[in-house]
Amino acid sequence: MTAAERPLISVIVPTYNYAHLLPRALDSVLLQRAPWMELIVVNDGSTDQTARVLAGYVARHPGLLVIDQVNAGAAAARNRGLQQARGHYALLLDADDELQPEALQALRATVARHPEAGTVLGAQLSVYADGRERLRLPTTVPAESPLRLSRRYLLQKRITISHGSSLFRRDLLLQRPYPENLRGGEDVPVFAHMLVSAPVVTTNVVLARIHKHGDSLRHDRRDEEMRAEAMIDEVFASLPAECQPLRSRYASQRYLSLFRAALQSGDRPAAKRFYRRAWRLDGRQALRWNYLRKALRLFLA
Repeated sequence: MTAAERPLISVIVPTYNYAHLLPRALDSVLLQRAPWMELIVVNDGSTDQTARVLAGYVARHPGLLVIDQVNAGAAAARNRGLQQARGHYALLLDADDELQPEALQALRATVARHPEAGTVLGAQLSVYADGRERLRLPTTVPAESPLRLSRRYLLQKRITISHGSSLFRRDLLLQRPYPENLRGGEDVPVFAHMLVSAPVVTTNVVLARIHKHGDSLRHDRRDEEMRAEAMIDEVFASLPAECQPLRSRYASQRYLSLFRAALQSGDRPAAKRFYRRAWRLDGRQALRWNYLRKALRLFLA
């Protein structure tokens, strides 16, 4: 297949037990169907009615590609979809979110104006369970060194990237697959890689409605330290050498997150251990007042 015959954009929807919400996501894409895009759904071993829902969609939309796999997690599902996709760019849409009606056309126009872009960040509407909606405009990403971009994203939290409202060059994603050993936060290493690999452009067009709900993994403290160390390793595995000096500061930040979670759950011994570890890794992070005041109360109590 020549480049001219390939679709421009592949929309990839990984899903696991979202049969009740999946039609909303699929319809939002299929309403924008065009010869220059394709839609791929990766069914990650769902045990609900997902297979039946997808069979109905395939019957009505023969061009829809459905990939079934044994449950392996969101990272594995995204990787599988990216491997099977044909598009020059990929948009990864979570099964409980939805695209806005003109999203794909806006992205097509954006990459036509900026063929150098490796990532396009768009606006999104965050939709909360109580019905509230909040418009979030994309962060402007300056043309800076990989070190400065990594610092902005990983430490300063001044760059926000979300699935559904971002478009990525697929070849760059294939260079840095989603780490399948992480369950939660597996997008962070990939987004860091994308930031330092090619220019980033933005559009203020609202691309997606992102439905917010409780993240059960965020409150799951099982193997938390092992998962934090794995996250640190994965984030820096594909960053260039000039970014590696940020590792200790980022690791300190991860341990401060563990410190906060331990405090919230009342596990004071673990909280003390995590704060000491964060301090040894990088005292500058541990001295940030929002952490330091909690630590003072903990150690002086």
